[in-house]
Amino acid sequence: MTDLDRLTAEKYVLLTTFRKDGRAVSTPVWAVRDGDALAVWTVTDSGKVKRIRRDGTVTVAPCDVRGRPLGAAVPGHAVLCGPAESDRVRQLLRRKYRLLGRLTLLGSRLRRGEAGTVGIRITLDQ
Repeated sequence: MTDLDRLTAEKYVLLTTFRKDGRAVSTPVWAVRDGDALAVWTVTDSGKVKRIRRDGTVTVAPCDVRGRPLGAAVPGHAVLCGPAESDRVRQLLRRKYRLLGRLTLLGSRLRRGEAGTVGIRITLDQ
């Protein structure tokens, strides 16, 4: 089983981004497979988006809902998705997380609008 297969099978993954001074900031997020990459979804003005915009270096590890790691972290590179790609990530999340995913995405769209969230595509280092 590849790292990508292992991570996409998890309900939550711990996405770690890095500040300018090198300090790690970790956040548990939902993740889905998007072709040969891992995709996550977040609020457009979140800290992780700002850090990825500056430097796409990340690590990803399986975790529980509270962000406690359940396995080894895998290094990767993250890029922010455009509107069409972000919509595809939302569709993939709806499919994987079923009712909870649909309700969460609907609530987010009502609060923030479509532009209020963005997809993040993560290519794992091999």
